[in-house]
Amino acid sequence: MSLREQITKDQINAMKAGEKARLSTIRLLLSAAKYKEVDLKRLLTDEEVVELIGTLIRQRQDSVEQFTLGKRLDLADKESAEIEVLRGYLPPQLSADEVREIVKKCADETGAAGMKDMGKLMKAVQPLTKGKADGKAVADAVKAALGGLEV
Repeated sequence: MSLREQITKDQINAMKAGEKARLSTIRLLLSAAKYKEVDLKRLLTDEEVVELIGTLIRQRQDSVEQFTLGKRLDLADKESAEIEVLRGYLPPQLSADEVREIVKKCADETGAAGMKDMGKLMKAVQPLTKGKADGKAVADAVKAALGGLEV
């Protein structure tokens, strides 16, 4: 079963169970996927759906920050709940140690030695961590590896 089919099935289950917050988030995700499919004029692959979910999570994290700064904790809580629902569709996330191991292995393979090689190293690391680790955490691990700093 594809990820898209699983999300649709979960939408039906949330409707039957009366889980309004979960249902709302799933509908939002399906709507975003449909817009993307219309733009591309084809169905999304599972990898593209994971990428879309990552984008939606980042948008909500930004909203949580803004709502928290604006003392709108009710809205921040709503966004945080949506993040948790969306995270349920992501593949298992890599730990910080696993990310560091991948970065170290790629640095050895590419011969990256300094900050000038960051782009080359990121290009090697990203396919291995895409959808499995936060991009900021990966970039921080790459900077630490190239700068000789411990994360």
